Amino acid sequence: MTREIAFIGLGNLGVHLAMSLVRAGYRVAVHDLDRDRASDLLAAGAIWASSPAEAAAQSRSVFTCLPSPAAVTQVVSGSDGILQGLRPGYTWIDCSTNDLHALKRLAVMAEDRGIHCLEAPVTGGVHKAASGEITVLVSGRRDVYEEHLPIFRTIGNKVFHIGDIGSASVIKVITNMLAFIHLVAAGEALMLAKRGGIDLAQAFAVIKASSGNSFVHETESQVILNGSYNIGFTMDLACKDLQFAHELGRDLGVPLDLAGMVQQTFIRARSQYGGDAWSSQVVKLLEDAVGTDLRAPGFPETIVA
Repeated sequence: MTREIAFIGLGNLGVHLAMSLVRAGYRVAVHDLDRDRASDLLAAGAIWASSPAEAAAQSRSVFTCLPSPAAVTQVVSGSDGILQGLRPGYTWIDCSTNDLHALKRLAVMAEDRGIHCLEAPVTGGVHKAASGEITVLVSGRRDVYEEHLPIFRTIGNKVFHIGDIGSASVIKVITNMLAFIHLVAAGEALMLAKRGGIDLAQAFAVIKASSGNSFVHETESQVILNGSYNIGFTMDLACKDLQFAHELGRDLGVPLDLAGMVQQTFIRARSQYGGDAWSSQVVKLLEDAVGTDLRAPGFPETIVA
C-alpha cells in the first residue's frame, strides 16, 4: 500500500490506532508532543515529523486523536498546524471525542482551503484498539468516507457512517455517557454482592451471564476486581465527556437526570484521586465510603476481552 497517512496524538488510544496503520503497510508519519510515545511506532517503520504541519505536508490523509477541543484546535489551525501543510483535495480525520461546535468550525476552515474533513471517533476500549477490533463512527461526505473505508477497516472491525459532520460526535457522547453510567452501576452491584457474602468471582460470572450484563461489566469490572483499575482512560477524560453530554442535553432540550448524577460522582472522584487516575477508579469512592474493597483472585491487571 502506498497511501501516505499522518497520525498526530499518540496517547493510550492513538498509539494503537497508528500502529494498526503501520502494520497494514501504510506509510505513516507520526507526531506527538512527547516523542518517546512514538518509539514503538518508529521501530515498526513509522516516520517522525517534527510538527503537525510537517506531518501533513507529506500525507494525503491526516488523523488526529487528541485529549481536548483546545488541543484539536491548536493542532489543526495553529501557526504550525495541519491546515498549513495539508494540500487541497486531501483529508483531515479527527478521531478525538470532540466538542460538536468546535469540530464544525474547524471543518468549515478546512473546507475553505479545499480540504475534506471526516470525524471518526472510536469506541470499545483501548484493548480493542490494540487488536484492531475497535468500532469506528464516521461522519462527513459519503464519497470521502467511501474512499477512506479501507483505512477505517484497518483500525477497526466495525465501521458505521453516521451522517453529516457532527453526527458522530453526538453518538460518541451518547455511548460514553452510557459507559460511565454502567460503570458506576457495576460498582454498586459488586458492592452489594460483596456485602451480601457472595464470592465476587462468582458474582462477576453470574452478572455476565444475566440480563443485567453490560460491555462495561465484562471489561472494566475485571480491572476493578484486580485492583489496578487500569482501563487506559483517565478521570479527566471521563469528566470532559460527561460535560459534553451535559451540554448536548441542554442544547437539545433533553433532561439527563441519571447522567447528571453520574457526572457529579466523577467530579468527586477526580477531586479525590486526581485527573490522571483511571476513570474506573470512580468505584473506589464507594469502596472508601463503606470500608470494603472489591477484590477477587484471578482477574487481570489490564482488560482481557
